[in-house]
Amino acid sequence: MQDERVTRGLPAMHPGELLREDVLPAFRRTRAEIARLLGVSRQTLHGILTERAPVSAEMALRLGKLCGNGPELWLAQQSRYDLERLSQSKRSEIDAIPTLAAK
Repeated sequence: MQDERVTRGLPAMHPGELLREDVLPAFRRTRAEIARLLGVSRQTLHGILTERAPVSAEMALRLGKLCGNGPELWLAQQSRYDLERLSQSKRSEIDAIPTLAAK
C-alpha cells in the first residue's frame, strides 16, 4: 500500500528542523544574516525554523541556492512531511476509498 510506504522508517522531518539543527550551525552565521542572504525577513525564516511555516517552492529555490544543493531536496522534504502528517490525520477517510483496478 502507498500509505505504508509513507510511514515506513523514521518519521518525516520538517525542513525547518534540518535547517535549525544541522544547516545553520554549519554555516556559523546569525539567523538575521541568513535571512538577509536569502532575501527574506527574519520572521519568514523564523516561521520555517520553528516549523510553523512550510518551505514554499520559492523558499526552496532560495535555500537550494544558498546551500548549493538545489531546490528539489527542500521541496521533497516538505512534501514528505506534509504527506505523512496528512495521511495520519485523514487515515479513516482515505481507508474508506476503494482502490480500483483497470479491466
